[in-house]
Amino acid sequence: MRQTNMLFPIDLQYFNGEKTEKATPRKKQDARKKGQVAKSSELSPAITLVMTFFLLLMSGSWMLEVFQSILRQSLMTYTLWEVNEENLKVMIQQVAFAGGKIAAPVLGVIFISAVMTNYLQVGNLFTVEPIKPKLEKINPIKGFKRIFSLRSLVELAKSLLKISTGLYIAYVILLAAKDELIKLPMKTVEIVLSFTAGQAVKLGLMIGVLLLVWACFDYLYQRYEYEKNLRMSKQDIKDEYKKTEGDPLIKSKIRERQRQMAMRRMMQELPKADVVITNPTHFAVAIKYEAAQMSAPTVIAKGQDYLALKIKQIAKENRIVVMENKPLARALYSQVEIGQQIPEELFKAVAEVLAYVYKLQGKAARRR
Repeated sequence: MRQTNMLFPIDLQYFNGEKTEKATPRKKQDARKKGQVAKSSELSPAITLVMTFFLLLMSGSWMLEVFQSILRQSLMTYTLWEVNEENLKVMIQQVAFAGGKIAAPVLGVIFISAVMTNYLQVGNLFTVEPIKPKLEKINPIKGFKRIFSLRSLVELAKSLLKISTGLYIAYVILLAAKDELIKLPMKTVEIVLSFTAGQAVKLGLMIGVLLLVWACFDYLYQRYEYEKNLRMSKQDIKDEYKKTEGDPLIKSKIRERQRQMAMRRMMQELPKADVVITNPTHFAVAIKYEAAQMSAPTVIAKGQDYLALKIKQIAKENRIVVMENKPLARALYSQVEIGQQIPEELFKAVAEVLAYVYKLQGKAARRR
């Protein structure tokens, strides 16, 4: 939102905290840890209902045969058995096995449908945050507001609409089968059961498909609500960045403090140098070499411009040889960091400088 009737347009979002930006990955991750995900509670029951009635449509006749078989055996065989512990045990086992054959596929489809639907919506997520006891959940005022909120009214309207549509579908199916319904009293029990089962499966499938369509729209709406509720203002994004990456001002101060500490350490090591190679005014590199402790000469200090002048000044104060060698000074400054040994390609040039320095130091020692 911008104020346009001013000489300089101002984005008022920075002041009123208007949440117009998409949630950052971290915001979504934090919300997910709290159990806040885009999920439709209607999708799982709808898919489960459709899959269950589809299973009944495909294998209902087989289930009926199993049921008729155990019922026939119960009426024709079990009634002739002597009632004792062993016979009762056999009866219970056979009836339970037959019941399990009928119930197992239905329960399996229900379980798999429910698990897969929730997994496809949410993925791998385990959190106890939503079920933690909170005082605000038992607050009667907030509870009253939740009951009579706009969302509750929308959910009530959706429920009434689904019930009405389901009743209408049942009416249409019964109306289409009214001729068969009139003739049912004259039919055998087997035909009545078969007709009733067929109509029930048809009704279940149609209602299930209807609920599935509703659930798909509800899932899209839930995703929209989820994204809307997680929206952030530009200030929120800035605050999150500061928490994640650190305050830029503080980080700059830390880097400045680190540079100062490194500078002090470098200046403390500088008096131990054997030679300072210069540009002569732009670059200065201090080299130290101890044959007993080092495999190659090491850069212990380097600087440019003002710092180069400072290094040369300290070198003169500590009677360290300062030599001008423009190519070597530039190469050392650009290729070698403080505390690193010089590379092999610069060995010869540095060795010549050190040899000259040692020769000067030897002459000075003889004069003394």
